Amino acid sequence: MKYLLLLLLALLIIWQWRGWRDRGTRNDTPAAGGAARPIEMVACLQCGMHVAVPEAVTGRLGSYCSAAHRQRHEA
Repeated sequence: MKYLLLLLLALLIIWQWRGWRDRGTRNDTPAAGGAARPIEMVACLQCGMHVAVPEAVTGRLGSYCSAAHRQRHEA
């Protein structure tokens, strides 16, 4: 029984040591299949603030951060 406990203790120590050792070499970046893509940004023609393309308001002359800026710039 004593040898079984010593064997379990040794296995626990080895398991902890391997986890500690691998923690320093593990790559925390996402895999290529699940990598997040950068969001394309455009500058507002009125104020210059950068806005994500899906959130930008598109006008005749370009992209804007809001409908109010589009109206002011295109008026």
